[in-house]
Parts: sequence; C-alpha cells; structure tokens
Amino acid sequence: MSTAKTILLVEDDPAIAMIIRETLLGECGHFASVASIAERNAWLTDNRPDLVITDVVLPDGDGIDSLRIDAAIPVIVLSAQNTLDTAVRATGIGSYDYLPKPFDLDELTASVRAALQRRAEPVTSADPAQADSHGLVGRAPPMQAVYRTIARLASNDLAVLILGESGTGKEVVARAIHATGLRRSGPFVAINMAAIPRELIEAELFGHEKGAFTGAHSRNAGRFEQAAGGTLFLDEIGDMPLEAQTRLLRVLQSNEYSTVGGNQALRADVRVIAATHRDMRTLVADGRFREDLFYRLNVIPLTLPPLRDRRSDIAALVRHFVDAGRSSGLPDRQFSPAAMQWLERHDWPGNVRELGNVVQRLAVLSRDTVVTERDVETVLHENGESGGVVAPADLIARAVDDWAREQMASGASEGDLHGQLEAIVEAALFRRILREVRGNQLEAARRLGINRNTLRKRLGQLDIDPNQL
Repeated sequence: MSTAKTILLVEDDPAIAMIIRETLLGECGHFASVASIAERNAWLTDNRPDLVITDVVLPDGDGIDSLRIDAAIPVIVLSAQNTLDTAVRATGIGSYDYLPKPFDLDELTASVRAALQRRAEPVTSADPAQADSHGLVGRAPPMQAVYRTIARLASNDLAVLILGESGTGKEVVARAIHATGLRRSGPFVAINMAAIPRELIEAELFGHEKGAFTGAHSRNAGRFEQAAGGTLFLDEIGDMPLEAQTRLLRVLQSNEYSTVGGNQALRADVRVIAATHRDMRTLVADGRFREDLFYRLNVIPLTLPPLRDRRSDIAALVRHFVDAGRSSGLPDRQFSPAAMQWLERHDWPGNVRELGNVVQRLAVLSRDTVVTERDVETVLHENGESGGVVAPADLIARAVDDWAREQMASGASEGDLHGQLEAIVEAALFRRILREVRGNQLEAARRLGINRNTLRKRLGQLDIDPNQL
C-alpha cells in the first residue's frame, strides 16, 4: 500500500485515539487525530485526507450529521450508539463502513486497507426524517449485523430473504428495510403464504377479473398491484405450494404478470422481500421448493438472531413493550431487578413475540406497579414453563453432574477428568464472550479477567479461531 495516504481520525477519547493511531500508522504516510468537530473542520480547511475515521458523539455535536466532505473520500464510522438509526445515517453520508464499539482492531485494519485501495461509492442519502429505530430494539452484537445489512440495502432494490425462528421479528425487519429504502414513499403490502388457501394464492398475489371463477363478482387487485411502487412482503414463503412457486418465478424473471382470468400484461413494479422460519435448503433438497426460485429470492440473505442469543437486549425490549402497552391503555409497570434477571435467564422459544406477550400479561395481572420475581415465575408457569426458570449456576451444576456420571459409567474415570472438563467449560465461555464482543480479544480478556496473551495461548490450545465465531 502506498505510504502517501493520509488518514484523519476524529475521536475524543484519548485512549481509543492512541490505540487506533498505533494500529494504523503502518497503513498510511500521515495520520492526523482531532478530538472535536471544530478541530476537524479547521484541519479540513487546509488538508484533504484519503480516509476519514469518525466517532458519532463528539463534544461539540454529531460527527455524522456535521461531516461535509468530497463524496469520493471514504468514511469509516465508529459508534457506541449501536442503533439502526446510526447505521442508516452512516450509510446516508456514503460511509464506506460502520463499526459499532467495541470494535476489533483487526477488523478496523482490514476495513481501512480496503477503503484506501478503492474509492468509496456514494450511497443515496436516507431521509433523516425516516432514520429512526423503525420498531427495532436492541444493541447486542447480533443485532448490529442486522442494522448494518439494513443500512446497506437502502440504496438498492435487491430481493431480500429474511430467515429466523418464529417470533424473531421478520416483518418488523422487512418494514425497516422498506422504510429506509428507495421505495419508502410507496406502499408496504404483506401477505402470509401459510394463511392463504392453496386454490386462492394466485388470485391473492396477482388479482382476478370479474367472472374468473365462482364467486368472482368483480375485478380484484392482487398484492402485486397493491404494492406497485413499494414493497411486497411474502411472509412464510417456505409454505408456498409448488404450482404457485412456478408462476411467482416467472413474474420475478420477467417483471410482468397477468390477473387470473385476464390476458393483459401488467408490470411488477415492486421490491420483493420474503421471509420464513423454515430451512430453505432442506426444502429445496426435498423437492418442496424450487431451487431456481430460492436463488431469485435469496439475493441478500438476512438471518435474525433468536432472543436467547441477545439476552442483553431483553431489558430494552421489556421497556419498549411496557411503553407500547401504556399507549394502548395498559398500566405502566416497573420490573424489580430479580424479575428482570428471571426474564433474562429464560430461553424464550417464542423469541421477541413471546416476550412481548408475557410483558403485556404482567402489566395486566401484576397487583403492584413493580413486577416481582414471583409475578414472572407465575406467568411463565402459566405460559407452559412447568419448572419455571432454572438459575444458570444450577444448570451448570446439573450438566457437570450428568457428565461426570457418564464418564464414571463408561470407565473413563481414569485420567485427567478435571482437565477435560476445564477445557469444555473454557471453550464454551471463550466462544460466548468473543461472540458478545465481536471477536475483540482485548475486550474479551478484560471481561474474563485474564491477560490477553493468556487468552491467545488458550485459544490456540483449544483450537478456537475468533474470526470463525
């Protein structure tokens, strides 16, 4: 890489600025660091950088909204705000990349190298009035990946396939993609493929003419026509019958369709977003879903994390559901620390949808303004959780007891049982912490309370690659 490159860092935290400077000095010929918008603007008056790295929250304002530079200069945005709003605004200024804090230094270096090797491609600016959470709540690392993908979809009309367990918020994400995209001024039309009788799916999608079939007393516009100029959301696409899949494929290939009973070609002027909780590749392998249609829909795959993989977001989600319930007439509620701990320990097989239902029930059934641990236990028990919530320490103790019993029964009691168990527990702990901090080994070591070199050594011994988590 050419050493003539100039990097401008805008970061008010001296420690972070020093770490970034030491990391990137070898990537450029000149590295400038400023701590405020005023200093940045003064520097830009007389200098032209090849790359800008900027924090969002600065002492004298917003680092994104106030940045005015040549669109050809790539920008990498760093932020601890970690919301969809930040990701969308970062994309809106044409940023090359967006890295939520804490970030991995190796990831930052790779992004800097790539940005310096080619010109940043300007991205159509998102409407600031539309740049909000769009119903998405949470700042856990798995959600950051979702936000970044949504932001990068704002400048194109590519088909999106949203995957994830039931209740993870697939329609909420689809609406966020629509609200931040090029077609946000058009309609958002949703259809649940699993809820439509097989014989009516084509009429629902493409509409029908008067007299096309028994009961068709008048012409009816289908979902493609209703969504013209906007987004068509095909929920539970994995449940679509094969015969309807064939016609949908033809429409996606030609961008034209005709109503049932009609012969006039109509233009399919929609962005298609599909979603399913099913394993689509298994459906394709079993012959229950057309492979060619799968690839038409799977241009941009977006997998939503289950709630058990983003437990740190539960408190924010609870507050969100309480606020939403209050606006609908439900009483306001606070949650005791013990009650919140129970909610955070629960596995939530129904994901965010289940959590929302439980919070609403607690708002109605709790006798006091503060929801207690007992309230949560009672509602979860009524919700089908016969044993309530088991504390993580108890679960670990039971698992160790079962493992040790199996080892003794199999005759494996001779040898280093302690070392084997230590490796199992250490590997699981390291993987979880590294996923939570997005592979940042320095931050992982800090949270684990061990030296970074010790962590690196143990990762090698356990054959764990932080980049593959």
